[in-house]
Amino acid sequence: MSDNQKLSSLTTEQTEFKREIGVFGGISIIGGIMIGSGIFYLGSYVLQRTGMNSGLALICWILAGIVSLVAGLCYAELGTAMPKAGGRVIYLNEAFHPVVGFMAGFTDWLLGGPGSIAAVAIALMNVAKSFFHISDFGIKVAAIILIVGATIYNLVGVKVASAVQSLSMVAKLVPIAMVMFVALFVGKVSPDLSLGSASTYAIEHNTNVISMLAIAIVAALWAYEGWSNLNTVAEEIKNPKKNLPLAIIIGIGGVTVLYALFNFAIMKVLPHEKIVEMINNDDLYLGTAVAKTVLGNAGGIIVSIGMIFAMFGTMNGMVLAQPRMYYAMAEEGHFFKSFKKLHPKYKVPTVPIIVQCIFSVVLVLLRNLDQLTNLVVISGMIFNVLVILALPILRHKYPDIDRPYKVWLYPISVIVVALVFVGLLIQGIIEDPINGSLGLLVPAAGAVVYFVFDKRIKSEAK
Repeated sequence: MSDNQKLSSLTTEQTEFKREIGVFGGISIIGGIMIGSGIFYLGSYVLQRTGMNSGLALICWILAGIVSLVAGLCYAELGTAMPKAGGRVIYLNEAFHPVVGFMAGFTDWLLGGPGSIAAVAIALMNVAKSFFHISDFGIKVAAIILIVGATIYNLVGVKVASAVQSLSMVAKLVPIAMVMFVALFVGKVSPDLSLGSASTYAIEHNTNVISMLAIAIVAALWAYEGWSNLNTVAEEIKNPKKNLPLAIIIGIGGVTVLYALFNFAIMKVLPHEKIVEMINNDDLYLGTAVAKTVLGNAGGIIVSIGMIFAMFGTMNGMVLAQPRMYYAMAEEGHFFKSFKKLHPKYKVPTVPIIVQCIFSVVLVLLRNLDQLTNLVVISGMIFNVLVILALPILRHKYPDIDRPYKVWLYPISVIVVALVFVGLLIQGIIEDPINGSLGLLVPAAGAVVYFVFDKRIKSEAK
């Protein structure tokens, strides 16, 4: 393939996929994956790391949202310039070497996608225990049934899967918004948002406010995970050069506002002393406590329903988005040929969707929730850094590509966000060295697999 042909294939909007995802569908994929059960408890971790200072905690939520938005805008520039299925696999292939994109896709294929799906399915069924008596084995069986069911309707086309994602997005926002707005209007506490106590805490613990802010932002960023998944379905988005960045901006921006308001609502209802007492007693579900305070026993039920829909949206979004990455790996030539075949009627990558389901079921049976969560986060973090660094590399490599959208405040924004994600990766490895080591070994195994396929391809070409 000549350079001009290659460039044309990267930038064309022609595709075998069906373009059936609009702006709201794109927002639903981003928000549906990002907004999980963490909205009800991750605020506790942020408060812990800010020395229980409410003002600094709210600043962290906003800054984490800004970091995620800038990172998302890097993806928006790359996705509008190269609107291809597979997302970061494509960008890493072009910026570095096909082996790097393959390592990212291989990690998601083996761990990231199936691990996320398995972890969320198990967590969802743990919440369902508040309505039904389910044994630990029953939770795993129910999680498997849920995964298989979601896989089946994802096999009949992106239109159905996108519609389910949009419905689950609305269904999760209703109970969350209900609790939040009631709390904002009913709450009688006037939270102290001054930063004075943070300075005192920093001096007492031999640190500084900047360091506290940094590690608290890292905690908040866990709640924003999932913003990168929209690019994997770029070939199924209507008018991607306009709708992709629009969905990213509205999706991440909207989630940032939601997280900041929800955590402020917690402070409006629960006295600061009560919040500190709960966190010190390892009772981290501040959002649940707020719901019960303002809505009584019904509040607990509403929160549980919200958590179930939130986690279902996350799981469905992963089932929908991830197989397109494996499709891109096969299209590049160094993966199973069956992975690049689209269903003749539904135009979805059938084999990758089914294989992902099988891997997810196996992980449900073999791993617990904590192991799955840590493994997935650490294994994928390094590639977020590389994709952000790919943006300036591709600007230099392909200066004449049409870029309908360009990231704001370039290059400062790219440098800052890359450094933040490097810090997140390092902290994850330090806190969980076993899963951290495994998370780094899997991409290395992916490189080996790539060169096995590469050797076979070269021998067939002779």
